[in-house]
Amino acid sequence: DAKTGALSANAAANGSAGMVSIMFMVFAVIFGLIQKKFNFSGFKEFLIGIVFIVASFAIGIKCPITLGKDGWSYVVFAYIFVAAIMPIWLMKQPRDYMTTIMFVCMILGAAVGLIIGHPTMNLPVFTGFKNEQLGTMFPILFVTVACGAVSGFHSLVSSGTSSKTIENEKDMLKVGYGAMILESVLAVLALCVAGAAAAKDGTPAEGTPFQIFSRGVAGFFEKMGMPVSVATVFMTMCVSALALTTLDAVARIGKMSFQEIFSVDDMKNAKLWRKIVCNPYFATIITLACGYVLTKIGYQKVWPLFGSANQLLSALVLITLCVFLKVTGRSNKMLFPPMIIMLCVTFTALVQRVIALVKAISAGTDIFGSVLQLVVAVLLIALGLTIVVNSAKSYIKSKRGSETEEKTSVAQTAE
Repeated sequence: DAKTGALSANAAANGSAGMVSIMFMVFAVIFGLIQKKFNFSGFKEFLIGIVFIVASFAIGIKCPITLGKDGWSYVVFAYIFVAAIMPIWLMKQPRDYMTTIMFVCMILGAAVGLIIGHPTMNLPVFTGFKNEQLGTMFPILFVTVACGAVSGFHSLVSSGTSSKTIENEKDMLKVGYGAMILESVLAVLALCVAGAAAAKDGTPAEGTPFQIFSRGVAGFFEKMGMPVSVATVFMTMCVSALALTTLDAVARIGKMSFQEIFSVDDMKNAKLWRKIVCNPYFATIITLACGYVLTKIGYQKVWPLFGSANQLLSALVLITLCVFLKVTGRSNKMLFPPMIIMLCVTFTALVQRVIALVKAISAGTDIFGSVLQLVVAVLLIALGLTIVVNSAKSYIKSKRGSETEEKTSVAQTAE
């Protein structure tokens, strides 16, 4: 019947996107080996990327793989384990290069589709400063994890992965600023798609945010003449790529962070247990094991705190940069406004969450989840305060040291 046909079409699109994702991994390794051997750049590198992208989609559409949730979970965990321990140049860098080309096509296509289609925005422009489920606009608006948002996670990515893919440090300004612009453009496009997908009475579209976005942009591509099956697979693959690029980066950063906790300067002469714990394979397995546990108990148990934790990390990174620039004798005044804003936003959000969790526990609502969130929230507040205090001490100490050196220099000049 019609319903079964729709389900079959969805299954085929998802299966094709899954196969495309797998072929992306295979071709990424081949791409990495080619680059290692010949070091292509410019048009040649772009042409190879296009060929592999087209080949991946051709194979994926012709040979879809349909697996259940558990099957795809095992495939994803196997992939992020391999991606976390492989050299950056062998898989992640070439895969991200191909993904970037695909994302640029998606953003351009969505923008052109919006201009041509000119859909009506059905969501209300403003519904008030307070929402019954989310709370007040401040600080929730600023701790929402979305395209274009401030994100401490990106600072970890830039230090752990981006730094290894940049030939010249001067290019980081263009890469970082360009990424910010593209994120902002994507945020506006996502907002327009959500508004156009809503019902005329303002009721949001059904489905997850990813499903709403992929269906909406696929509709734009369809209006521009692309076959609906190809458009659906392309957008499903884009959503899949967004998830995979995040997962492999998170796994690598988690591995590195776990290693840094137990590592010492002289690892060659370190104790045996330190060498075992800091082993890349062991650290990756522990990181993925934590993620696997979350998939079983439900990530929703801690998800409400993720936005606050992510944005708190951005505030702490700004504090660290302020101290670093001061210690190294460089200007840091431009970092104070965003640092103060993010500290106020994140601590306000965390305190509000703690109050709400205490009320939920007192009312007997979801005791396990509420207690788990409360513990994490309190630890985040303690961590943030500790770093703020220690950074302030280091900053003051550095400032006094520089003033002392300046006075000494003036005195010596006078003599």
